[in-house]
Amino acid sequence: MIYPIVAYGNPILKKEAEDIVEGSDISQLIQDMYATMDHANGVGLAAPQINQGIRLFVIDSTLMLDENDEEKGIRKAFINPIILDEYGDNYGFEEGCLSIPDVRAEIIRPEKLTIEYFDENWNLQEEEFSGMTARVIQHEYDHLEGILFVDYLKGLKKRLIQSKLIEVSKGKISTDYRMIYPLR
Repeated sequence: MIYPIVAYGNPILKKEAEDIVEGSDISQLIQDMYATMDHANGVGLAAPQINQGIRLFVIDSTLMLDENDEEKGIRKAFINPIILDEYGDNYGFEEGCLSIPDVRAEIIRPEKLTIEYFDENWNLQEEEFSGMTARVIQHEYDHLEGILFVDYLKGLKKRLIQSKLIEVSKGKISTDYRMIYPLR
């Protein structure tokens, strides 16, 4: 099943997501989230973006890398994740979001992280990620905390995108995927 994506302005995007009861059967939801992410040409999708207030996201960072990159991308689900540490040099990269189409901004993030999470089989994992994979994880993890990439913008940068954010929340945009708009 392909879910509609929740648009900027929906309150679920600003709420902290709740833990999933360990051992719950969410395998179909995970597959549906991959299908939804792929349909929308995304590299990550968090459960709040499909109107589910739970701590789950999927990523496919292979799409952000080219064959010359040393880093290898991953396609993986993260259940009840906790970022344990973020470190390394901070660097900027232009981010976007399926919930905020046609808005992009340079966001500064640390280059590495260590994260603890359950995989799709409810095995507890602790891994280190770097580069683009770390960035995608950080972006999706923020969704579980009720944080959007535009929340990092300040002053003039924030004011420059304000009218676009209002257009998104009112559904005055066009996408190749279905969306749920809060202010239609």
